[in-house]
Amino acid sequence: MKILVVDDSGIMRKIVIRTLRQAGFGGHDVEEAENGVEALEKIAQDAPDVVLFDWNMPEMTGIELARAMNEKDLNIPFAFITSECTAEMREQANEAGAIAFLTKPFTAETMNATLGKILD
Repeated sequence: MKILVVDDSGIMRKIVIRTLRQAGFGGHDVEEAENGVEALEKIAQDAPDVVLFDWNMPEMTGIELARAMNEKDLNIPFAFITSECTAEMREQANEAGAIAFLTKPFTAETMNATLGKILD
């Protein structure tokens, strides 16, 4: 399985990737993008099986990326990994088709519980 991790923070992308490994998903191919624009380019070149992205990013936010993916009928499962978690954000994520919403800080256990069914 190919996973695309999208976050404007390089350190956070590394933390997500490390935690994916700790959660038992180390056998997957993982790619990185630093914003939604770059993510769409990578998706167009070689579509991943799952996209995990932050909500707040420059150039294109996570919810804008989700909506752009929907507009292009990409049908790629996606989940938000973000530090904010308001009811409005969850509602927007659900309306956009998010399969999960993981709040930072997270652990290998919470990642496995949230994303396990998707990444297994």
